[in-house]
Amino acid sequence: MVTSESNSGEILQLFLKIGLDERTAQNAIVNGKVSSNLKDVIREAGVEDGCIKSVGNLLYMVATKYPANALKHRPFLLQYIILSKIKNPNQLEKALSFLSNIGPESLEVDDFEESCGIGVEVSVGDIKAAVDEVVNGNMEAILAQRYRINAGNLYGQVRKLQPWADARVVKEIMDAKLHELLGEKTAADEEKPVKKKKEKPPKVEDKVIDASNSACAPALVDTNPFLIFPEPGENIQVHTEIFFSDGSVLRPHNTKEKLEKHLKVTGGKVFTRFPPEPNGYLHIGHAKAMFVSFGLAKERNGYCYLRFDDTNPEAEKMEYIDHIQDIVNWMGWGPFKITYSSDYFQELYDLAVELIKRGHAYVDHQTPEEVKEYREKKLDSPWRNRPIVESLMLFEEMRRGMVDEGKATLRMKQDMQSDNYNMYDLIAYRIKFTPHPHAGDKWCIYPSYDYTHCIVDSLENITHSLCTLEFETRRASYYWLLECLDLYLPYVWEYSRLNMSNTVMSKRKLNRLVTEKLVDGWDDPRLLTLAGLRRRGVSSEAINTFIRGVGITRSDNSMIRVDRLEHVIREEMNNLAPRTMVVLHPLKVVLTNLEASAAMELDAKIWPDAQEGDAASFYKVCISNQVHRSYIWR
Repeated sequence: MVTSESNSGEILQLFLKIGLDERTAQNAIVNGKVSSNLKDVIREAGVEDGCIKSVGNLLYMVATKYPANALKHRPFLLQYIILSKIKNPNQLEKALSFLSNIGPESLEVDDFEESCGIGVEVSVGDIKAAVDEVVNGNMEAILAQRYRINAGNLYGQVRKLQPWADARVVKEIMDAKLHELLGEKTAADEEKPVKKKKEKPPKVEDKVIDASNSACAPALVDTNPFLIFPEPGENIQVHTEIFFSDGSVLRPHNTKEKLEKHLKVTGGKVFTRFPPEPNGYLHIGHAKAMFVSFGLAKERNGYCYLRFDDTNPEAEKMEYIDHIQDIVNWMGWGPFKITYSSDYFQELYDLAVELIKRGHAYVDHQTPEEVKEYREKKLDSPWRNRPIVESLMLFEEMRRGMVDEGKATLRMKQDMQSDNYNMYDLIAYRIKFTPHPHAGDKWCIYPSYDYTHCIVDSLENITHSLCTLEFETRRASYYWLLECLDLYLPYVWEYSRLNMSNTVMSKRKLNRLVTEKLVDGWDDPRLLTLAGLRRRGVSSEAINTFIRGVGITRSDNSMIRVDRLEHVIREEMNNLAPRTMVVLHPLKVVLTNLEASAAMELDAKIWPDAQEGDAASFYKVCISNQVHRSYIWR
């Protein structure tokens, strides 16, 4: 933030008038956000001419800590500070917490005042009684440690007994009580305690393991990877900030009523979804997506949809739909319900009509090349501001098949000057005269992914919408659309995709290998498709163990070596696959230095990690002077 010297001096004087010390005031000026907030707070409080220091300190606390989702209540809070109904930082902390929880919803004054102790008078006698109780409870430690005792801990115990007491008065009374009990400080009290050196553990050989690359890295993490996700009832906070080119900021969040309605439908349970597009076979990257969405639902005793994102009728086949259902079951996941985005085509169409009526969508006639050019130049479409009635009429004609394919689209009216490319008036509907594998030939207009995904999440009351990091820039568009339609907002969180070495992970490239017959189908054992791994003999348990060991993070630049997967598979096979010895191409060999009557029994391991003394893990191999070996040399 650049300010002229004279303007900076005026701001400094304004901050000093409310009792801030000069250093705090200077630091506030340097921080543009704090400076702007503090000026607004002073203006809203009506103290441009100054106030007492205790009030000014509370105003500074409001400027630095006030929750963004409750700005409408800030003038209300400031009046409580100016009128000295809120007198200390502890009361203000409780007030800020209360306002953060209700956001922009209307508040109950009685509940607010109760939450932050308005009207509660704590006398000096009350504080002295609390101090006596704390001192008596810690007497042994006080007499032993004298003035070296942690006084801050004692103050905190008093504030637990009297949460609305003035912290300054608590300190004065506690200090006086300690002086009365211990007398003047002695030389020994002034000495700094000698810190005990921590004993070093016995030195062991250092072993550095690269968790992302090492084949010997632990296959299974000990911690619960799903602890990072909030509970459904906590989904009232601001999800993200969407900055528009006109300077306005949208802070999407669920209202209290909207969240309560959602929780009533879901019973407070976690609802997730695994939404593959049925345009190919699933690969090991999808195993991570399944683990995250199905795993969170299972860990929280919730439910996970298997939802087919089937908005493109040209790329989808029943073969892929059948395969995905089969693989999901083989991976050990049981969907709560199998749905299709196409199940909601009517609701999506109705909401598109509503979006046009609200002035947030328009029918456009630009070609794909023109759309690309205008986006690159940040130019509005010539049809962006056409009348709402005209867009409604044209959209109806599109639905009835009266407009040729490629001649019109429905676009969302977002922000063509935004810094986020995914706010450049994304396409919501396009015309395709192609029958749909699931919906048949009822529709000739089909919704886009960007339009469909967030709406169906909301319609299915998804609590946690989890996807990979390449969708992070789409978060603004996701929440913008739901806010425009006044729909419930799921909690969105992006994680890093699974990048594997020495393999192909792109569906497009896998499809090319299959269609050009460079491999033996989608289940070729050389591919890391889940069907290919299954054909190779890999179990779903080994794959899930590998995925859990990789973890759920937002680090998107890590490459997992394929030999780490092979290590996990090998470890599992060591525990599940018994070994035996077979000669496929026998050649009789006579040992001339062993008598014909001689015979020996040797122990052979059934399991590679068999322990000595475990008879069940070994079998006997008889050796005589005649043995067989393979006559095929390798």
